[in-house]
Amino acid sequence: MTPATPIEDPVADVFHPGEQAMQARVGMRERMAAMGAVVMRDHMPDQHRELFEKLPTLLLGALDAQGQPWATQLAGPPGFAHTPDARHMQIATAPDAADPVLSQLAPGDAVGVLGLEPHTRRRNRMNGRVTSFGDQCLSVQVTQSFGNCPKYIQARQPGLRPAPRPPGPPQWLGADLDAAAIARVRQSDTLFIASASAPRPGAARGEGVDVSHRGGEPGFVQALQTDHGVVLSLPDYPGNQFFNTLGNLTQHPMAGLLVVDYEEGGLLHIAARAEVLWGATACAPWPGAQRVLQLTVQRAVWRPQVLPWRWTPPVAAPQFRAMRAQGPASV
Repeated sequence: MTPATPIEDPVADVFHPGEQAMQARVGMRERMAAMGAVVMRDHMPDQHRELFEKLPTLLLGALDAQGQPWATQLAGPPGFAHTPDARHMQIATAPDAADPVLSQLAPGDAVGVLGLEPHTRRRNRMNGRVTSFGDQCLSVQVTQSFGNCPKYIQARQPGLRPAPRPPGPPQWLGADLDAAAIARVRQSDTLFIASASAPRPGAARGEGVDVSHRGGEPGFVQALQTDHGVVLSLPDYPGNQFFNTLGNLTQHPMAGLLVVDYEEGGLLHIAARAEVLWGATACAPWPGAQRVLQLTVQRAVWRPQVLPWRWTPPVAAPQFRAMRAQGPASV
């Protein structure tokens, strides 16, 4: 990869070297350096706090002891995520041995938080550090807060499942996954990805863990069975040019994927190694894509019936119709 162009005061830049390198490669380094100081905050604006506090779900990303990122989704009645002030969030959740994130969190750990309201397509991100985690509450201190545009989000609304069943036992899967897991991936129109700039504590403000959204039409994630396990490929569409996820993966090429079962409330967590592919040949299956993210599955866990919500059928994001009309990639 072409290295990032150094800036005069890298400490003042909110983007870490991996993000800077990606921005430089697409010719956006100077613009993003100027924009970052405006849009990246060390606190949550009031409109972000309002969104977080009305959501029935929250996405959370973190690292395990081996530095592998994982993503999960938390659920509760609106208000289960509370912001007592602009620099702190309290989430009504408890440690869970079956959850690859909640089973390992401890004070000082870096976390990525994503608040997404699918039916309005609003989403805001917050990265921070765990200050405490007990039986009833996970507390996080903000290190970085910023918003995202509504692109590529499939609109759907939640409602309580009429007869929720207790969660089923977790099913740990190897690199081969199984037929049911592969089908869930191939049928998905939404997934979430956790990544990290470095597997170490004490990172600077622009570093840590991030969790982000990826959307597409059903089938946008390809799954290929290989001698080394399952390889997943998905498009990277034009976005805000921050390159939070891809910038992380240039420094720490490991990712945690999350596929949500919007009908029955199950969660499929996938740990993978990641590579970014460039060029028209790689992008050809996905009109409008600018890059492709290729993920080699390391292991996974399927957790059935862990969420209380059942969601309405999706309303497709308008961008996909336009990209189909655009035709094959020419990047």
